[in-house]
Amino acid sequence: MFVVNNFMSAVAQLLDFLLTVYMWIIIGRAVISWVNADPYNPIVRFLYEATEPVLSRIRRWLPIQLGGIDFSPMLLILALMFLQSFLVQTLRQLAMRMG
Repeated sequence: MFVVNNFMSAVAQLLDFLLTVYMWIIIGRAVISWVNADPYNPIVRFLYEATEPVLSRIRRWLPIQLGGIDFSPMLLILALMFLQSFLVQTLRQLAMRMG
């Protein structure tokens, strides 16, 4: 049973790390959108390619723009924070109860 416990704990830790990294990628994308960044820069292209599929879906479902400000990155960050608070903690608690 300890193998399942360790596996679930590792999955929770990995998921927490990936969600945190993606949150920082979204923050980087938001900061890049405020300045006149070179669209051919590899970092800028990576930020757009990594975030645009998810952000475009959010914009399609909830077209929230006030005064030219796009709130889809903030909604995505809130969703990621929810996943970190709910899903990661649930996996950790399940792992603790199995052990």
